[in-house]
Amino acid sequence: MQDENIVELYWLRSETAIRETEQKYGPYLSKIAYNILNNIDDSRESVNDTYLKAWNSMPPQKPSVLKTYLGKITRQLSIDIFRTRNRKKRGMSQYAVSLSELEECIPSNHSVEREIELQFLGKTINEFLYTLSEQSRHIFVCRYYFCDSIKDISAFFAMSESKVKSILHRTRLSLKNHLESEGFFV
Repeated sequence: MQDENIVELYWLRSETAIRETEQKYGPYLSKIAYNILNNIDDSRESVNDTYLKAWNSMPPQKPSVLKTYLGKITRQLSIDIFRTRNRKKRGMSQYAVSLSELEECIPSNHSVEREIELQFLGKTINEFLYTLSEQSRHIFVCRYYFCDSIKDISAFFAMSESKVKSILHRTRLSLKNHLESEGFFV
């Protein structure tokens, strides 16, 4: 079923919308959730919460790209679940690993001033991403937005894990330099 039709089902308040969403995007959403949570039960909870949030947000929302809309919801809900769980009890998820990799180049002092700067930081990171080659940008987004494992990224891009690690390492160094040139210091 086309995304427009699924969105229309949400607007009509038809329960078929959730079944169609699950059928079309369930595996995609589950992968996002599992990469962040590293726990099947928590991932199922996050995906189910995604369906509920989508149901409650349409209407008034009418997303033009349903996959992206649902992916953002799942990612945010999964991060919220991750933050409420005991990190050591659950083990290191790809989310935790990818965040630890970025610690060396992104400032992390949270204060009122820092919260105000977050918008500028996001804009600066986006500008940086568009200076990268398309492949490097996609690899970076797979790792640090979708929290894909190095193994999954290397398989998807048909390259060795060491090459993916190398690209990510060089990109993090470039990002750190770019952020420092824009006034952000670790």
